[in-house]
Amino acid sequence: MINYSRRNSSVVKVGNLCIGGNNPIRIQSMLNTSTMDTEGSVNQAIDLIKAGSELVRLTTQGEREAKNMALIREELNKRGYNTPLVADVHFNAKVADEAALHVEKVRVNPGNYANSIDEIEQKFVPFLNLCKKHNTAIRLGVNHGSLNKRILEKYGDTPQGMTESCMEFLRICKRENFNNVIISVKASNTRIMVQTVRQMARIMQKEDMNIPLHLGVTEAGDGEDGRIKSAVGIGTLLSDGLGDTIRVSLSESPVAEIPVAQRIVDFISKKSKAPKIEGSDENLYDPEHYSRRETVSVGEFGGNQVPLVLTAEETLLNGVLDCVLSSDNALGEGRLFFANLKSNNNKQPVILTRFYDTSDVETLQIEASIELGPFFIDGLADGIRIVAPNIAPDIVNSLSYGILQATGARMTKTEYISCPSCGRTLFDIESTIAKIKAATSHLKSLKIGIMGCIVNGPGEMADADYGYVGAGVGRISLYRGQQCVEKNIPEDQAVEHLIALIRSDGKWV
Repeated sequence: MINYSRRNSSVVKVGNLCIGGNNPIRIQSMLNTSTMDTEGSVNQAIDLIKAGSELVRLTTQGEREAKNMALIREELNKRGYNTPLVADVHFNAKVADEAALHVEKVRVNPGNYANSIDEIEQKFVPFLNLCKKHNTAIRLGVNHGSLNKRILEKYGDTPQGMTESCMEFLRICKRENFNNVIISVKASNTRIMVQTVRQMARIMQKEDMNIPLHLGVTEAGDGEDGRIKSAVGIGTLLSDGLGDTIRVSLSESPVAEIPVAQRIVDFISKKSKAPKIEGSDENLYDPEHYSRRETVSVGEFGGNQVPLVLTAEETLLNGVLDCVLSSDNALGEGRLFFANLKSNNNKQPVILTRFYDTSDVETLQIEASIELGPFFIDGLADGIRIVAPNIAPDIVNSLSYGILQATGARMTKTEYISCPSCGRTLFDIESTIAKIKAATSHLKSLKIGIMGCIVNGPGEMADADYGYVGAGVGRISLYRGQQCVEKNIPEDQAVEHLIALIRSDGKWV
């Protein structure tokens, strides 16, 4: 993976849009309106399309929502917009069947579509036949937090479990000669998300499948954290040539996701044209399993110590190597550097240094996360130094620590696992995140999940210490880990109850 080479995927047609093959990496987002609100959904869809969204997804909780998508499709067509619509279906196979009649693509979640193999056969094969008849594409969308009980008992909540959950359905698609399918395997943990997509790509190749890949980091959050986490996860995989369509999942307005996604795609396009680097990183690391590169300790660097953040002015101790990334293919350059160290059995700690000339903060966040994040996802580097003279030092510092946190390399602040807003969200996600952050952001060792509903909520909070989950309109349930400890709290009291829960566990400082 020294040089960029895009995976050879098949082409799937979603309405008038082709995904995969040599087509551009497609950008998409999701409405946060009620799917029963035809006018509101049409207007927000148009806003997304104008911003650059090439597919528009809608929450489809029940059959009435699935039927109403026909009206949304009709109204968009009347206004001159033929951008494909995607129905997002959970739990109810009949809803997927209904949606297949009205929209260009249906997303089903294998984790909650059916449990037993017999039940999958009974529900999924007729659904595929409906999709064939109506030229409807599908996405098999596996989420880390919603694997079914049978998979969990056999594999646990692991990349292997996510992969097998997807492959069960994909093998049926292949057997039934249904080729109009895209897959995704998503997680809020970037390392798990990257490892799982790499594993899926390897297993599909082994089984002679080249299905297009939809990429995304679920519950990435908002602001700087959401942008860093999305760029690290999606950017690492796109840099490896994996991915045909992306959705950046921010806890913000859906329209805010589009420019972030576009910057990621544009930067990858630029990297793909970089001059080739001679060399190989074969056996440098296991792309599907994390292990940190073995190094000696030199002062505070290396060994089992956490990676460090350095400023442009700091000098390194003797025995610490400075890997100054200078080419357009910074990732390939750095991987070759580490491969050469390994071949010489050199165990000196390494600091990555990269210069950026931009004065735009979001550009710096995305480019640095894409170029430097993979080294920490794969456990190679011992420190990070971002040199950006046109950006305020405190912003550069925050970004450096943000990359380490997003990759799981070092935790230095409260981590918020928050879902993007969608039509299922049972409270205002943006204002709620702001309230919870204002009350808890000083708790630097905690992870707090803020989830709009129960579809992925408790499961995607697998890493979280505490969870704040929408239980109904105006009602919140609180979790300690994955255990619900308080149900149906009035929303206006829920933040205080969360604080009380943290205090009762002795974790409030």
